This record gives sequence, C-alpha cells and structure tokens, in this order.
Amino acid sequence: MFGYINPSTPNLFIKDDILYKALYCGMCKSIGKGCGNAPRAALTYDTAFMSALLHNIKNCDVTIEKRRCILHLIKRRPMAREDELSVVIGCMNTVLAYHKLLDDRRDGEKKGIFSFVFRRGYRRAVKKHPEIGRIVEECMRSQRELEKGGCAIIEQACEPTAEMMRRLSDYALGEYATEDTGALMYDIGKWIYLADALDDYDKDVKKGRYNVLFNAFGKDTKAEAVAAFGDEINFIFNALFADMRRRLGGIKFYFNRDLTDNIILIGIPSRTRRLVYGRCGDGKKEDRK
Repeated sequence: MFGYINPSTPNLFIKDDILYKALYCGMCKSIGKGCGNAPRAALTYDTAFMSALLHNIKNCDVTIEKRRCILHLIKRRPMAREDELSVVIGCMNTVLAYHKLLDDRRDGEKKGIFSFVFRRGYRRAVKKHPEIGRIVEECMRSQRELEKGGCAIIEQACEPTAEMMRRLSDYALGEYATEDTGALMYDIGKWIYLADALDDYDKDVKKGRYNVLFNAFGKDTKAEAVAAFGDEINFIFNALFADMRRRLGGIKFYFNRDLTDNIILIGIPSRTRRLVYGRCGDGKKEDRK
C-alpha cells in the first residue's frame, strides 16, 4: 500500500503485537501465493492493518502457525495462514504498488524504473481480480487529471484516492460492506493522500512537482505552511479523526478489535503529529514500512 499506517507500540498489548507481526508475515506469504515472489518487496505494514480490519469485519478467523521463511530460516515465526481474503488484499497491494511505481517513473523518480519488476505480478493480480485493476486504474487516472490541472482544493484533490480505498474495501468485503465500512475506508484513503502530501511537501516544492498543500497554501516550505495555516491543517485532520471514530461505532466486529482501534484511534493521529510537527506523538520514531 502506501506505508503510513502503524500502531502506537507503547499502547499495544503483547497479544496484538504478536497478531500484527503474524499478519505482516502472513501477508508476505499471501502476496507470493497470489502474485509471485517479486511483488513481496512492496509489502508494508498497511497490508497487515488491512488484513486485521477486513478479516474482523468479514468474520473470517485468522489461523496463526509457526513457519519458516527465506528471511528466517533458523527459527520459526508466528505467521497468519494464507486465505482467500488475504490473497485479495495481497493483489490490491501489488496493483497499487505497480501503479505507484508508474507514477514515480512519470515524475522522474529513479525508483520508477523498478516498475518492470512488478509487471508480471500485476498481471497475475488483475487476472485473478480484474475489478481491482479497474478500480485502481480509474481512480489513479482521475487523480492524475486533477493533479495535472493543478487542483488547489484539498477536498477535491483527496477524492480519487479516498474513493479508491472505499471501492476496494467494498469489493473485498462483499456482502459485509456497509455505509460505515465504506466511509471509514474513504476517510483512511483521504488521510493517506494528505499524509503523503505532508511527507513530500518540501521535496515536491524543490522539484517543482504537484502538491495540493503547496497549491492551497502557497508556502515554500512545510514549516512555513504549518506556521501560517497550522489551525486549518489540524482542523482537516481532526475532522477526519472524528468521523473515523463515528464510523467505527457503526461497524459490527466479530472478534477482538484492540489492534485496529489502536491503529485508527492512536496510531494514525500520532503519525499525523509527527508529519505535521516533525515528531511522533507516542515518542517513538516510526518506520515507513
């Protein structure tokens, strides 16, 4: 996915830390099963979060078993067993990663040249789930058109990514999708887009690339934008956090939800504070992985 979603580890129960890591390793296996080995390089902790959230909402129990992998040959580690839903999430991750690399190539980023590594995995993913390919292609095209037009309206610029996450979650959940599950994922997609804009603000300005926050605020650095428009930035994020809490209250969860509550209610706001002010709210520097 995008690599911004992390739990607040000081507030994470031991059982949930074990589950989170097991889901992460399980998603690596699921990507390999659905798309081949190369796309496993694009694995992020976002996919572990998605696995925890969607399995819970869809009433799909997660089976954890100790297994070895190429990175851990000596000692077996707890891993979530691959299932139909985890393979779907792995296909989503592969399609998103491939399109992200294509965008990087258009922007002149050196890492964009690695898109060819994911091409075969992308084709396998869209062959298994053509709807995922259609959703991502349509929404990414809309995103490119808005950015090419220099959109300076924050709400409008976030729409394609937010809508993409809503549609992907609806597809994965099937009959378990509701207005609240879709709205929650819409909010998360909007947050991801804004988090990326904050993270890349200074780099985008330096390289003359599109950044909705620069277009909206017109400041040459993120520090200047935060100093001048910090209240507005915080209002946008706080409104998102409030709606996430409200939507969580309307979703039926079948299992313990401590892990996903930690990530959504503590981890995402904490990561936001670090992106806005250059520090992490829980006192621990988080890796973008």
